[in-house]
Amino acid sequence: MLAGWSEKLKRNSFGWGLVLPSLLFLCLFTYYPMLKSVWLSLDEKNLATPEPVFVGLGNYINLLQDQVFRKVVANNIWFAVGTVPVSVGLAFVMALFADKAIKGRGVARLAFFYPNMIPMIAVANIWLFLYTPHFGLFARFAAWIADQPVNLLGNPDTVMGALIVMMVWKEAGYFMIFYLAGMQQIPKDLYEAAAVSGVGTFNSIRRITIPLTMPTTLFVMVVAITNSFKLVDHLWIMTKGGPNNSSNLLLYYIYENTFNFYDQGMAAAMTVVMIGLLLIISSLQFFGWDRKIHYE
Repeated sequence: MLAGWSEKLKRNSFGWGLVLPSLLFLCLFTYYPMLKSVWLSLDEKNLATPEPVFVGLGNYINLLQDQVFRKVVANNIWFAVGTVPVSVGLAFVMALFADKAIKGRGVARLAFFYPNMIPMIAVANIWLFLYTPHFGLFARFAAWIADQPVNLLGNPDTVMGALIVMMVWKEAGYFMIFYLAGMQQIPKDLYEAAAVSGVGTFNSIRRITIPLTMPTTLFVMVVAITNSFKLVDHLWIMTKGGPNNSSNLLLYYIYENTFNFYDQGMAAAMTVVMIGLLLIISSLQFFGWDRKIHYE
């Protein structure tokens, strides 16, 4: 019995030794900053009080009274609603096309995935030119429809839609890779049997492809929602959150409070709110949707 415990301890020690480096990095660069943010969110730390002063839930109470914060959260929710379903649906359609045994499918896959290989700063500059009034392609097209010059990034009614279009273009190819990998794991015999039974292409996709790629969809949805809250590099190049905070997102507002307004306590409180919001959404997806998914 002692020999069995010794062997088990040796095996577990070897396993923990393998994951120890990853755990150290995870604790240093993920868990410690999160705990530090939670602690800092309970303090007042800004230009007026360079030394932290404990205020309890004061920062969170001030957040509820901050109209800009409420607007930024609403912007981020609309940004997620606009980007996540469209980019995931488009990625699924692109993967269907890229999975077909047709000539040039390698070129098609590269063309679909290419936007993801471009750095976000470069993408922002490209689309900034496309949206430039009088010169940009999309600005000229919008002006032709409206019969007058249109500033897509300078109008509060159009700026969020313009950013959503850019983000869908950037992210759909990335999500396509996951769907393509999932579709290639589906046995081809299922499609052959469906074809022999007289099932059409549309019904094969609805009854075979979609159900068997649901685990991929769950993963992609979590990544897409997370990206909709964390990808804000383009705002620094394109709008700076304007006009009148119409395109401001939560992470960019946290950046402004930290480095422009030097209010680290409020920024930490907003960080905790964002992390909590993402945890709630991810938990609802995993523990709600995951029960309806078949992995085998």
